[in-house]
Amino acid sequence: MKLLEIYAKMKGDINKIENELERVVTDEQPLLSEAALHLLKAGGKRIRPVFVLLGGKFGTYNLNDLKTVAVTLELIHMASLVHDDVIDDAETRRGQLTVKSKWDNRIAMYTGDYIHGKALSQISQIQNKDVHTMLSKALVQMCIGEMEQIRDFFNTNQTVRNYLLRIRRKTALLLAISTQLGGIVAGCTPQQYNALYRYGYNVGMAFQIIDDLLDLYGTEKQLGKPPGSDMRQGNITLPVILALQDADIRDDLLVEIRNIHANGDAANTKKAIQYIRNSKGSQLAEEMANRYIAKALAVLEELPAIPAKKNLVDIAHFVGKRNY
Repeated sequence: MKLLEIYAKMKGDINKIENELERVVTDEQPLLSEAALHLLKAGGKRIRPVFVLLGGKFGTYNLNDLKTVAVTLELIHMASLVHDDVIDDAETRRGQLTVKSKWDNRIAMYTGDYIHGKALSQISQIQNKDVHTMLSKALVQMCIGEMEQIRDFFNTNQTVRNYLLRIRRKTALLLAISTQLGGIVAGCTPQQYNALYRYGYNVGMAFQIIDDLLDLYGTEKQLGKPPGSDMRQGNITLPVILALQDADIRDDLLVEIRNIHANGDAANTKKAIQYIRNSKGSQLAEEMANRYIAKALAVLEELPAIPAKKNLVDIAHFVGKRNY
């Protein structure tokens, strides 16, 4: 089943979340509202809200509570994107101008802070202390992950372990708590919501690895940004790390990465991408992503056989095979 087919079955609830996102970021300050809406209207997979809703299906499904959690997590994700685009000096995202490009860095930073503030305002409606504790811990880890990425810009000696710890913090944790918090507010048992957490975590790890592969194999139309953007920004991802372990191309690839660091030239980026494609790095990275998908599917065996479980299976398969 395609992701859009799964979303179609949840269209009514997803539309309510979309409407709530628009309502929440619209405020009396026109510029902040305009910038936040610009990012919102650029679209996105909304996978975090969907994970919240599906997690809630394993307990007592209360859309009001689930919507609050879903909106909060999507806002946090949106805020991180605005800040990322400033750090990465990114001109486009999803084929649209970034907030920092359409306005400037100052507007972008305050827009990200504004969206974060709106997220905290939303989650304050949930009285469960565990929700707040888990969310705050995840936010701290996300910030650490971002700092680790900056520290390792153009570091060609980093290890696979460094990379996995980074994407755990930057990507996987927010997806993990999406399914988990959906289960918690729906009154699931600890066994159930911990299984939902592990599912979201493993899918999140695979999601980021596939994302990093797509940056090297996708087209600008598919990605909404030029291929190789990660390398030009200094982000050394898993397929690059693994390609650098290939003695036959390591020296040549290092030369291209150093040239990218020095001048950001598109020609050097194309050469580097070609070296990586000709190595086993991409294949090994894809195999690692598949192992995470397998772990996610195995975790689902602990959950009751309801339609939402089948949806989570289908989403895991989609993530493992996605090409956009």
